[in-house]
Amino acid sequence: MIRDEPVLRGKNKNGVEQYGPSGAGVWSAPTIDAKLGLLYVGTGDGYSDPAPETSDAVVAIDLKSGSLKWSRQLTPGDSWNYSCASPDRANCPEKPGDDLDIGSSPILRNVPGGKRLLLVGQKSGVMHALDPDQKGEVVWQTRVGQGSAIGGIMWGSAADADTVYVPLSDLFVRKRVSPPGGLFSIDIASGKLKWSTPAPKSACSGKPGCSQAQIAPATAMPGVVFSGSMDGHLRAYAALDGKIIWDFDTLKEFPTVNGVPARGGSLSASGPTLHGGMMYVNSGYGTLAGMPGNVLLAFGVD
Repeated sequence: MIRDEPVLRGKNKNGVEQYGPSGAGVWSAPTIDAKLGLLYVGTGDGYSDPAPETSDAVVAIDLKSGSLKWSRQLTPGDSWNYSCASPDRANCPEKPGDDLDIGSSPILRNVPGGKRLLLVGQKSGVMHALDPDQKGEVVWQTRVGQGSAIGGIMWGSAADADTVYVPLSDLFVRKRVSPPGGLFSIDIASGKLKWSTPAPKSACSGKPGCSQAQIAPATAMPGVVFSGSMDGHLRAYAALDGKIIWDFDTLKEFPTVNGVPARGGSLSASGPTLHGGMMYVNSGYGTLAGMPGNVLLAFGVD
């Protein structure tokens, strides 16, 4: 994702040589545009100075040649790495950014008037709509959260013909002004918020390491949107108005078909999979301050 060759940028305080640019990692599955023969890729931040122009960006790549067709950066100057969170900060860039990767796959949708939009969720807490036929020109931007290194829109949204459904993380923010979690419904054509449903506060009562943050990608089927939470709950929302119509707490012991002891926990690493009237979801992601577990659950959705 970086075309420039890295060059020596000096030494850190421990005398180790540092090079840049670096980073712009790919955190999610790319999206194919069969009409234009392009591959859309969301990228992460830079790891060292200077932040490359292709960091925190949507990059369009020719499917046949692999050549870069265009790049639309959404947050410039965002250089950050895990050293910035360590005590000595030896390898942290001089002016670190906020770690606002694009961690979710772009969603390509048609809108009225023969137009198309590329929907891009970012850890900044902003959902972006880009015009894929105008080299990623920004059409609208809608903020749903504060955003942070593990905040904003983490792993993915879901969309039907006219609406995109956005789960909010905001697990850690510098100065909290609103609670974490929640599901947001945005009109694809206009970017206007249709409805939002906050995360239930009571779900974390008495649960160490619990958070209402909704990091996991959402999954949609006609009339219903499923969203997992770091509090261990898997919820179904009515697509029309955001009402929670089903709620299952996975934080419990489960008898398993293979006899292995299993317990649910936080839902954050992946979203539910729907197929043949069934829904499959794994529960128990113990990192990112989550609650560990080790179970795969299957539900009937007929």
